[in-house]
Amino acid sequence: MSQHRDYKYSVTIHSDDLALVCAMRGLSLHCQETGNARIAWGGTKRGDWQRDGHKVTFHFNSTRYRDNFISEATRLFPTGWEKTVQSDNDPATPQSGQED
Repeated sequence: MSQHRDYKYSVTIHSDDLALVCAMRGLSLHCQETGNARIAWGGTKRGDWQRDGHKVTFHFNSTRYRDNFISEATRLFPTGWEKTVQSDNDPATPQSGQED
């Protein structure tokens, strides 16, 4: 859990378009330039998206990476999603089968 604690800069998005959410998962990998980029998109699978009312949360280990993600998402996907919550104190949690 210690490594996940560093990924506390989050942004939650809502989209009814699962394909767009999947594309954003790839974008989060691109934007999380250092560390374990897989943590950034942990908890954003189809089942998570469905369970959480078409919302997913991405976690980054710096505000710069999160802000770049939001900026690039806005540039690449001008419609089809909205930012619902942003936090500087929302640590990622390990997902099933994912360890530090």
